[in-house]
Amino acid sequence: MNTILIIDDEAKIRSLLSRIISLEGFEVFEASNLKSGLKKLETSEIDIVICDVKLPDGNGVEFSRTVKEKFATVEIILLTAFGNIPDGVLAIKNGAFDYITKGDDNTRILPLVYKAAEKVALNKRVLQLEKQLDTKQSFDSIIGKSDSFSAAISSAQKVAVTDATVLLTGETGTGKEVFAQAIHHASKRNKKNFIAINCSAFGKDLLENELFGHKAGAFTGALKDSKGIFEEANQGTVFLDEIGEMPLDLQAKLLRVLESGEFLKVGDSKPTKTDVRIIAATNRDLETEIEKGNFREDLYYRINIFQIKLPSLRERIADIELLVKFFLKSFSLKIGKNITSISPDYLKALKNHLWKGNIRELRNVIERSVILTDSPEIGIESLPIDISVYSSDKDSAQTKIMSAFSMASAEKMQIQKVLNHTKGNKAEAARLLEIGIATLYRKVEEYKISYKIFPF
Repeated sequence: MNTILIIDDEAKIRSLLSRIISLEGFEVFEASNLKSGLKKLETSEIDIVICDVKLPDGNGVEFSRTVKEKFATVEIILLTAFGNIPDGVLAIKNGAFDYITKGDDNTRILPLVYKAAEKVALNKRVLQLEKQLDTKQSFDSIIGKSDSFSAAISSAQKVAVTDATVLLTGETGTGKEVFAQAIHHASKRNKKNFIAINCSAFGKDLLENELFGHKAGAFTGALKDSKGIFEEANQGTVFLDEIGEMPLDLQAKLLRVLESGEFLKVGDSKPTKTDVRIIAATNRDLETEIEKGNFREDLYYRINIFQIKLPSLRERIADIELLVKFFLKSFSLKIGKNITSISPDYLKALKNHLWKGNIRELRNVIERSVILTDSPEIGIESLPIDISVYSSDKDSAQTKIMSAFSMASAEKMQIQKVLNHTKGNKAEAARLLEIGIATLYRKVEEYKISYKIFPF
């Protein structure tokens, strides 16, 4: 039910409008002046205001601007005894939904109320989506409470409010772009563009064009001027992922952007000015790349004003359960399954895994598990074989993760695979493996192989 506030100093008109609108199922409030109307707006959930233009304590046209500034989703319909075009134009400019004349436009009131109610619903939906987007990009949306990860978040929050160039380092899949978005969102540039580009995804010429744009005629097919990322992101933020992959001559052009705030488009002789904040990221050791001649030392010192190292998933084991619960809920909802719990063995296996692909790898594993699971509990049998075989205590000498290339590792994985295939039937597994049942029992004990017992 939409709520409507009628502001008019004539009691008969308020009463008449209130009765007409109430019969349509709306909840109606009344006020005799702007002061009491504003108080009602502050204390009640009002959707639509129907307000007279001429009131004892002010003008409804000016009041409409105040309401829109304070209550963005509220829609205002203005009523006047003597309509005139300038007032109508100003009312719409101030944010009024419509401006109608008393008496002449009485038949329009109810249709306008319904249209305004539709607009209110749209306003609320947009506001809700904006809040969801803000949450998604903010530091609050980043999952992790381990000491190493909390330290990285704290550093990022401190630098976000400045304009300093930031260098994010760490292994692939540690969430560098998520951090870059959160830094941008917490900065004074958050109303402007955030544009990300992976420097390893393009060849030299295409990357140069993407970054700096080109002038018409710069090359075959360049029929008109084209803006690059640095121009599109003016007053915003540019995120340069895998900056260690950037060719040396483009590094020189980037250095010029950092030093002077200007660059040359492809085929142009006149510099273009830009004001961007740069956040760079790499999984390479840039100091080693400098020694090899692959990265400019002067550029390194320009982008390394404030470095934040993102810990690998192996360094934040305490966060794995939080991440698993988040991904499990997300994928269960997406796929339409009701998976509400996690088996202890499943969680132990994840905590014992090396996670070379970090959060990206974990996310993929959880998605796979959700697809394979048909029960309310997600279990170890839904894990890939290279993860599930290492589910026991990783601190035990017999159960330390073996090299993927060793004979023992291959043997262990094969036994696990066959046991999974036979659903725990050791006799059948021994037959398929072409070994004795006693040998199989000994191997299972030696390798501490864990598997699920299925009923027969």
